[in-house]
Amino acid sequence: MPVTVLGAGAWGTALASHAARVHDVRLWGRDAGELAAIGAARENARYLPGVPLHPGLRTEPDLQAALAHAAQPGGLLVIATPVAGLRDMAQAWLAHASAARMVWLCKGFEPDTGRLPHQMVQEVIDAHGGRAAGNGGPSGPSFAREVAQGLPCALTVASDDPVVCERVQQVFHHHAMRIYASEDIVGVEVGGAVKNVLAIATGASDGLGLGLNARAALVTRGLAEMTRLGMALGGRTETFMGLTGVGDLILTATGDLSRNRTVGMRLAQGGKLDDILRDLGHVAEGVRCARAVLALAKQQGVDMPITEAVCEVLFNGLPVQTAVERLLQRDARAE
Repeated sequence: MPVTVLGAGAWGTALASHAARVHDVRLWGRDAGELAAIGAARENARYLPGVPLHPGLRTEPDLQAALAHAAQPGGLLVIATPVAGLRDMAQAWLAHASAARMVWLCKGFEPDTGRLPHQMVQEVIDAHGGRAAGNGGPSGPSFAREVAQGLPCALTVASDDPVVCERVQQVFHHHAMRIYASEDIVGVEVGGAVKNVLAIATGASDGLGLGLNARAALVTRGLAEMTRLGMALGGRTETFMGLTGVGDLILTATGDLSRNRTVGMRLAQGGKLDDILRDLGHVAEGVRCARAVLALAKQQGVDMPITEAVCEVLFNGLPVQTAVERLLQRDARAE
């Protein structure tokens, strides 16, 4: 199957390499020099150092050629940019081949609008006359480095188009990766977005040395926040008990490879946000979308005290210890 992945970061490269075990895959990136280095060394030295890529993976520096590859019959376009790049890539896709199936990998809300990825894509489609093939997105507990190393992983693809789900399963459901299908695109995307914010909180707790009891409490109560918001937006309760809800939350909140968890830990240890983000060298979507999550919660009348505490720490200079104390002082209530 012809597959194109747009975005040569850690996750895009890892999934492209995995898909190349079975399919004809092209990897495109904005930096032509970096892309050429990936192709020559068979390694993404910037994002996945020391991990060899599958020899069948081909890099493609020309965007139009990359799009044309995915536009072939039975092809799939995978947008692997952060949320901030999704609109531009979706516009390029529609301008070139609106009949091609397209999915995205980004997790989060658009900071300025509070839109989920599928809403952003729908706005692009509407602006182009409202005609396009089905689309959706795979999500779930997944660190790019482990996927690139061929370690086991399970994801969920969400779409209201069964052809998209089938095609994503054909592309990625092999070797050590399992792909499940869901029609609940809202629930899947809310889980993928909110877990990043909650991982910052859990990282901060661990950075303060508050113990495993505190970590378990934050993960559990964070899941309650995520579920309340997701249901208010039209998601299904069972989705948040699955891979893209509790599964992704547990991984991102507790795994040492989590960028959002790292942000929380370093904030608790006295680091400055700008310095932390610069040192990461990767996007931490929880920082980018935290304000949007809180604004949407207030708009929907959903109580999200952990998310509110994270925003106070990130953007208003509230000390992490003070944020924890405020959470502990909240009135008792029913679970």
